[in-house]
Amino acid sequence: MPKLKPETEHARRQNILDAAQRCFARRGFHATSMQDICKEALVSPGALYVYFDSKEALIAGLCERDRAELTERLDGLCQAPDFLAALNAIGESYFVDDPASKQRVVVEMGLESTRNARVADIFLGADRFCAEAFKAMFQRLKDEGRINPTLDIEMLTKVFVVIGDGLFWRRAVMPDYDVREVLPVLTSMIGTLVRPVESEGGTLEETHS
Repeated sequence: MPKLKPETEHARRQNILDAAQRCFARRGFHATSMQDICKEALVSPGALYVYFDSKEALIAGLCERDRAELTERLDGLCQAPDFLAALNAIGESYFVDDPASKQRVVVEMGLESTRNARVADIFLGADRFCAEAFKAMFQRLKDEGRINPTLDIEMLTKVFVVIGDGLFWRRAVMPDYDVREVLPVLTSMIGTLVRPVESEGGTLEETHS
């Protein structure tokens, strides 16, 4: 059998991950079978097992994809002239533009991690990665003088992650929850906490008064 092109391999892998995400959101981790995912992805069991040997491996693949996406978004956030506007835009992307099913899958992963050691390793590892990514972002902004230089970055990160967890939970379980209503207020609260201001040149920096 001829070897597939890398872009074809990538597309097939992403198709399977998308299918698994839809199945997990619809039926939950336990109620979803590998056969369900095959049907959703329109692939044979043999084709599925080429890429993922278990539901846990699919969870790992979804987390890996989310990590790559977060890294790219945070890099753009750090480079944005208006940090708070960019932060609000990312919030809209995650909590408004993305389907609520994505948040339900994250909640499903968290619950499964309390009873499945392998999922716990994957999920908690992804959670630590996210926290460290935000911590590095805030530290970079602090080092560049764009936020309060006296901030405790460790504590700021913990507070920020709790806010994000709350948005994830409400969007996942409350179909009519309006993130747009609260997002500007949360962004303003974070702005008050980190105290960035517009400089004359249009970039964000900290007031040192």
